[in-house]
Amino acid sequence: MQALVQVVLPVFLVIGFGYAIAWRNIMSSETVEGLMTFAQKIAIPCLLFRAISSLDLSQEFDLRLLASFYTGALTGFSVGLLGARYLFGRPWTDSVAIGFIGLFSNSVLLGLPITERAYGPDALSANFTIIALHSPFCYAVGITAMEIARARGKSPLLLFGSIVKSIFSNALVIGIVLGFAVNLSGLPTPEVVANALDLVARAGIPAALFGLGGVLWRYRPEGDLLTIAFACAMSLIVHPLITFGLSNALDLSQAQMRSAVLTAAMAPGVNAYIFADMYGCAKRVAATSVLVGTALTVLTAWGWLTLLG
Repeated sequence: MQALVQVVLPVFLVIGFGYAIAWRNIMSSETVEGLMTFAQKIAIPCLLFRAISSLDLSQEFDLRLLASFYTGALTGFSVGLLGARYLFGRPWTDSVAIGFIGLFSNSVLLGLPITERAYGPDALSANFTIIALHSPFCYAVGITAMEIARARGKSPLLLFGSIVKSIFSNALVIGIVLGFAVNLSGLPTPEVVANALDLVARAGIPAALFGLGGVLWRYRPEGDLLTIAFACAMSLIVHPLITFGLSNALDLSQAQMRSAVLTAAMAPGVNAYIFADMYGCAKRVAATSVLVGTALTVLTAWGWLTLLG
């Protein structure tokens, strides 16, 4: 109960406050969109840049950690895609979008604050290792699968070009790539620039959590409930269970296991809806899965925190 009250609920109270503000129309949808644009395209890329530019890559990039997390993510995507196609009879393009819900957990807006509140700022190194590859990996998988589903005669060269363009036009990916460039080059970030970036970065998570609540107000549940329940199960059950099993099998440290499993156990990220909206496929399923999954994470995160200690 202590983990629920002290760790999980404060994060979701911020989301709930944003939801209530949007519900009462105190902030317009345009204002909420502006807040989310600031958070996702400016503040959080700054946060990722600062974290990755100073990360000790030789210590933190453990292949066992990445294998544990991303095997679970790929399984969630594959089972979600095939289940949507063969259990629910969705078109291939819809099935890819539904699979993406099981692939893209909310590693930044939920994973970071919950891990930090539970175990402190020093516990985030493994989170940032996962996040460094998260957007590039998930978008590479999702966009490749979607472009193949939609190809219909498109040449391999054009297909490859559209995949690369979509991945590297993402602000989170740009922040990650620039962070790696600074880290690997050894170039120092001038102190005045670093301080300015830190000011912006510190606003990212609170602004994004509040804005997420406002965005979720628009995603009120309607229809496709079995498909939504299936997609949420991929995200909240299949992904963390596989990550937990592999973390034990591969003998990860306690800190690595906590970060990997908690990140895997987070609800589908807003990117699941953005991906569906980008292609005009399964938008209602994606939107409602984000809303329902975020609400259920209050309980699932509490359960995993209790198990992980």
